[in-house]
Amino acid sequence: MTGISEILILVLLILCILIVPRMMKPKTQGQKKTRPAARVFTMKMRFAIVLSAADIIVSALWTKPWQGQMSLFIVLGILPVALGWSLFWIFSAQKK
Repeated sequence: MTGISEILILVLLILCILIVPRMMKPKTQGQKKTRPAARVFTMKMRFAIVLSAADIIVSALWTKPWQGQMSLFIVLGILPVALGWSLFWIFSAQKK
């Protein structure tokens, strides 16, 4: 098992070395250093964050994963939140 994890770590390092520099924009000499704009959360975004946390908390209290209902908690609590945020992430890329 140790050999597989070492190979995966090496693959991850190689991918990071090759991909991360391409993701960063090179600075030209005429550019000034500016502070990145602070991200302002809209009311819809704040509502979605609170709703996500509330869903996980309510499903944890209802399914009681600490008493052996972990699979039900994952299906009812974690998966809907993960699916919702991944769909939001996909559709927000189309707007840009």
